Amino acid sequence: MPPSIRKLTGRIGALVEGVDLTAPPDPSTVTTLRHALNEHKAIVLDTVNLDNAGQERVAGWFGDLTTAHPNVPAADGTTNVLAVDSETSKANEWHTDVTFVVNPPQVTTLRSIVTTPYGGETLIANAAAAYRDLPEPLRALADSLRVVHTNQYDYARPSATSALREEYDRVFVSTPYETEHPLVRVHPLTGERGLFIGGFAKRIVGLPSSESADLLRIFQSYVIRPENILRWTWSPDQLLIFDNRITQHYAVDNYDNHPRRLNRVTVAGDVPVGVDGRRSEPLVGDASHYSSVLEVAA
Repeated sequence: MPPSIRKLTGRIGALVEGVDLTAPPDPSTVTTLRHALNEHKAIVLDTVNLDNAGQERVAGWFGDLTTAHPNVPAADGTTNVLAVDSETSKANEWHTDVTFVVNPPQVTTLRSIVTTPYGGETLIANAAAAYRDLPEPLRALADSLRVVHTNQYDYARPSATSALREEYDRVFVSTPYETEHPLVRVHPLTGERGLFIGGFAKRIVGLPSSESADLLRIFQSYVIRPENILRWTWSPDQLLIFDNRITQHYAVDNYDNHPRRLNRVTVAGDVPVGVDGRRSEPLVGDASHYSSVLEVAA
């Protein structure tokens, strides 16, 4: 039986059923998952029965893995798993993963380990739908702009509330990275254009900081329109896979002090390309220890 795919919202998200992630990968199943990811941007699988090694193996169906993070150490006993743990961080701001390096991950996988009795949802936004929603004059402007992204920005919260979180923040920014990306990225598999911004976007090239902030706020407002968002409520032992090239996400801090943990494994990506064909350019920092570069045919 081929996997069944059921849309979760009109613009983003699908539930995939009928896939045994513990079995050796069948090429047709992997192709089905990739096509579902291209179309729906985020897919969810329930009762996956995976440990860390299993999550790494499934993420590997989509390509070579990155290490856990350019600066933050991997979860104990692993190389590729980042613990997204409420004890150390609460990433309650819209972002795309690791856009401060020249080739951010193409795919992110999140597996639920400890879930909350209420709240704790993950929001995923469709950046391609946001681009399509732009009025033509804003679209033309966006096509022409470049943006500097950096990790020298506490995207997680305005102030640390514990020693563990202070240490996490210190490590997160310990080695600085900056990259210049196109504001509009062309997806290498689908050809779709998406707004490539989010919490690590610092400034628009060639503009003063105040104008940069104003324009980024306008473009971001299209990404986070409610109709572009999947709001996923976690249960234990689920796997959420999203296309990091053309989405943003947000972990909602609405669960009081209950523990929450997801394990993240990401897949090495290509260097983004803008509408004009220009590739992203690294400005500060060498992240080659973190990720190989996926070469995509022109």
